[in-house]
Amino acid sequence: MIERLSRWIVSILLRRVSVGSLIVVERGERHIYGSGAPLATVRLHSSRVWPMLLRGSRGLAEAFAQGLWDSPDLVALIRLAARNAAGLDRLRARLTPMRWPLQRAAALLRPATRRRARRDIAAHYDLGNELFASMLDPTLSYSCAIFDRDGMTLEQAQVAKLERICEKLELGPRDRVLEIGSGWGAFAIHAARTRGCHVTTTTISREQHDYALEQVRRAGLDDKVTVLMADYRELRGRYDKLVSIEMIEAVGWRRFGSFLGKCSQLLCADGAMLLQAITIDDRAYEVEKASRSFMNSYIFPGACLPSLAVISRELARRTDLRLAGLEDLTGHYVETLGRWRANFTTNTPALAELGYDERFQRIWTLYLAYCEAGFAERRICDIQLLLTKPRARLACGERPPSRGGIQPHEFAKSA
Repeated sequence: MIERLSRWIVSILLRRVSVGSLIVVERGERHIYGSGAPLATVRLHSSRVWPMLLRGSRGLAEAFAQGLWDSPDLVALIRLAARNAAGLDRLRARLTPMRWPLQRAAALLRPATRRRARRDIAAHYDLGNELFASMLDPTLSYSCAIFDRDGMTLEQAQVAKLERICEKLELGPRDRVLEIGSGWGAFAIHAARTRGCHVTTTTISREQHDYALEQVRRAGLDDKVTVLMADYRELRGRYDKLVSIEMIEAVGWRRFGSFLGKCSQLLCADGAMLLQAITIDDRAYEVEKASRSFMNSYIFPGACLPSLAVISRELARRTDLRLAGLEDLTGHYVETLGRWRANFTTNTPALAELGYDERFQRIWTLYLAYCEAGFAERRICDIQLLLTKPRARLACGERPPSRGGIQPHEFAKSA
């Protein structure tokens, strides 16, 4: 009875498809919702999927993980869903005021402590370097690449992204650079090797820290790169330049302002910051920020995408940083994720031998397709913000004659 009722409710919702066609195949029968292009197909293998679909993206993901449904083209399916999401978005927006007290209560029950931040980060980034090596390029860059010419390999596109950041910040040998969110060390090593600057990079992932430290040693850059295992809240000192590449999403919606404020405090009066961030549409932010979704339940625990409006507001409230430039990389992320997904699919047999079972692989296949479709339909975007302190003179290449009085680097011990 529950399955029949759930099928009836979901079918009513599917009849609201107004853009394109969804073909649902169950027990040899085909049901078509909507009309015209684009087309997407989903094959149901069990009637147990219907009640799970009422739980939104989490139910959809759990059903996929259990093998209850499949699609010959996951990206096309999710893109079709995105194009028809406007009505659901409006309904969720109307319900947001009623959900707000529950969101606040949930926030109080799940305080954004440093211990929780480390646990959330470990749940994703400490899954094993072999996993990420099977998917990423040799630099292990886990952020949007820049394909600025035809025929580029993924590694070339990731190096192009690193170069773009170095150029925007005009990095040179005199610069002391702080990177919040080390990844596996790609930016720190590239900046130190090509610009001669000193880079301090920090992460709260043990696997990333140890890997980055070893890569720095192998590159012979021990005197140019310092790798810390510390939360951004524990950092002290002043730096000429600051870089954060797709890390702000991990701090959580309650701490966007304090994160940006801390970045501002860590910069010299003539400093500059490059912030690369995945953002959500401003109109969807309030609905999504404290919702339980597939992404923050299965992939990035505790994460939340900021919107550009939220970043702008918190910069004005908490910092003296000014926006000097904005570049939209969203189109490049579609290609980046396509490459990652292809690599992941190619290496599934090897991953199985390493212990990443079928359920894990299905969840990650859905995750990569989900993100690729989201960027393709611009439900989410990727941007680079160049932010400058009041005395910064990046645009004309001017630099103050002296940095007298700046204290040497100080680091708080990690908790």
